[in-house]
Amino acid sequence: MGLRYLALGDSYTIGEGVPPESRWPVQMATALRATGIAVDDPQIIATTGWTTDELEAGIEAAAPQGPFALVSLLIGVNNQYRGRSVEEYGTQFNALLQRAIGFADGRAERVLVLSIPDWGVTPYALQSGRDREHIAHALDAYNAATAGLCATQGVAFVDITDLSREYGGEAVMLAEDGLHPSAAMYALWHQRAFAVARVLLDEAAA
Repeated sequence: MGLRYLALGDSYTIGEGVPPESRWPVQMATALRATGIAVDDPQIIATTGWTTDELEAGIEAAAPQGPFALVSLLIGVNNQYRGRSVEEYGTQFNALLQRAIGFADGRAERVLVLSIPDWGVTPYALQSGRDREHIAHALDAYNAATAGLCATQGVAFVDITDLSREYGGEAVMLAEDGLHPSAAMYALWHQRAFAVARVLLDEAAA
């Protein structure tokens, strides 16, 4: 039996529009095993469209049983999409972060958080007439709040927003809906998260 991994999130974690093996947490677990770290495929609690409070309810319904050797958290894009405040997001995200640490047996060093990617660069955003600059500023505020909370709790924060802004408008990086990432984009995310997760798991095993 390998190290247990819990992945919490929304469409970006469940991999809307890609097969299960292309989800970034699954790609990362596969890559970790290839380096000799025996990580199980993740238990995923995520649904397309979820906000922070909906993820909280989803966790309650799924009732995952810890401890987990690794917990990842990526949430918030739907809060921004629905126009919710950064203050509300910060409060709800902090509660989720505490739960994630709890699932990691109280060890913050076993938790990693990914930043929210910028969906404003996608063809979907362009075609729907969205204000890309407004989206970018809002997501920067959300991610600043996230990074600050992670720093306070000693949780690793992995910034993938720059990857979404650099490559997120390219057809090869998008699923068929022109909004969600493709397997190729998820590969870029997992490679950045992998470097952090490998260190966390090495330290967890020490």
